[in-house]
Amino acid sequence: MRAMTSRFQEEKGRPFQSGSACEGVLVAITPATLSQRQQSASKSSRNMAATEEVSYQNAKSFLLKSSTISNENLYDHLAQIINRVLDERPDNAVDAIEDISRSVKRDKYSSEPDAIQDVDAPSEQVELAEKQSKLFEVSGESEEQAEGAEEELTPVVPNVMEQAFYFEQAGVGLNKEDTFRIYLALKQLAQEQPLETLRFWGKIFGTQADYIIAEGEFREGEGEEEENGEGDEEETGEQKNEEGDEGEEEGGDSDEPPKSNYKPPPVIPKEENRMGTNKKTYFVCTEPGQPWTRLPPVTPAQIQATRQIRKFFTGNLEASVVSYPPFPGTEMNYLRAQIQRISAATHVSPLNYYQFEEEEEEEEEEGRDSFIVNTEFEGLSARDLADPSLANWVHHVQYVLPQGRCTWHNPVQKAEEDFEDEEEEEEREEPDQPEPEKGPPLLTPLSEDTQVDGQSAWTVGLSTNLGTQYAIAAIQSNRWPGSHAFAIDRKFENVYIGWGLKYQSGGFQPAIPGKCQSEYPMGEDIAEDNDPTPEEEAALRAAQEEAEQEEDKEEENEEEEDEDDD
Repeated sequence: MRAMTSRFQEEKGRPFQSGSACEGVLVAITPATLSQRQQSASKSSRNMAATEEVSYQNAKSFLLKSSTISNENLYDHLAQIINRVLDERPDNAVDAIEDISRSVKRDKYSSEPDAIQDVDAPSEQVELAEKQSKLFEVSGESEEQAEGAEEELTPVVPNVMEQAFYFEQAGVGLNKEDTFRIYLALKQLAQEQPLETLRFWGKIFGTQADYIIAEGEFREGEGEEEENGEGDEEETGEQKNEEGDEGEEEGGDSDEPPKSNYKPPPVIPKEENRMGTNKKTYFVCTEPGQPWTRLPPVTPAQIQATRQIRKFFTGNLEASVVSYPPFPGTEMNYLRAQIQRISAATHVSPLNYYQFEEEEEEEEEEGRDSFIVNTEFEGLSARDLADPSLANWVHHVQYVLPQGRCTWHNPVQKAEEDFEDEEEEEEREEPDQPEPEKGPPLLTPLSEDTQVDGQSAWTVGLSTNLGTQYAIAAIQSNRWPGSHAFAIDRKFENVYIGWGLKYQSGGFQPAIPGKCQSEYPMGEDIAEDNDPTPEEEAALRAAQEEAEQEEDKEEENEEEEDEDDD
């Protein structure tokens, strides 16, 4: 219909030319016929206009139809888009029409301000960013004071960025942003704590959060109050238990059941601060910028327990460690024990970088627990350090004995001191003296390490074989996956990035619970009898009834005899 209307309008407005095919027809048309045709054309035009109006109204009603989702209509939305385009007049409007449409929708759904102010709770990322922003702040001191403070912290805070550069060549490490944040966090820790040495130990992954670990040593005479307080609490607890036992023995009645003669094995004491397993102090946090948490000293019982269980970390220091055998402590203690095991087994250094003091050279090798830096060490070449024999790498952390200490403690000696009376000394039996535990001494070459599943415990090599003159030596542990070290000239460093679990070839099998203890000792005086059968029980009841009847008859006879006598 629209095509016909436009065709008619074209024909109506087009001028006629003489000699055309229509000229003869027009000549033959009379005035009456022309009037009739004009009326018909006018009527047809009105009909077409009405049809177009109906089509327009139908189209508009369709565009005004509201959406069932947003309760908006397309007509108003298109009008707003056109107004926005005419107001802003962007370049390449046809390419920006989709963005303008989204912007119009976004502005329409923005909430209007009301009397009650809307406060959005900040997300965890926003809170962490606010904490980390403090790491990048520079104090308002003068430049000279700031430079002096930096020089004071320089011997304490290591150059983590340089270490990350070398570890990156070895194919291990964190991204540069995280590494720089860790450096700022270590700098913050050095300002808060009176530390003499500080280094980035590594990162242990967890199921909910990861642990960033720093290793340090306090200055002489500082940082020992907290650890000593924990030891005092343990001692007071043991004293209370002993006093409670003595009180029960004194105030006990003769009717009380017998007490067990079982005596638990003596508790192996932990090593003192700055010695053995507690030589270093460790701090942890889950993200750079968060407060550092100081880990407590490790005990031999905790190290022994970690060797019997296998459990992922959660990232919560206060989480309980559900395992068998039971672990004596929370995840904080579990983390500290694993750190000590990893350090003792994987912290290595180039040969002759450390040396024993002259006074200690005369002592036995087993008694050495300290060393000094060899100032005359000139460094080893990368090819020598990459030798598969591993003779040019040594352990510089003390070995942890099966007892859970670096120095063996005789538990029988303490038990002997508990007996003070001479009579008790004569009566008691002399316990068997346990054989002292021994381990490899300090600065033992890696070539003496035991193999792992028939293979070397270490994998060593160069960072690249293309430019060996600029390559560094890199080594990684196969016993503790995630432990790495590098060395070049006089520089070396160790780092651990992993799950904190030891390599295991087969599937993990937890320890089997022990046998149930017997209720009482079996012997001639005490023996367990079998339960009677139903027939035996019935015969016993019948015999008891007959005995009662006989007793009743005897009583009746005695009463009759007494009456006759009267």
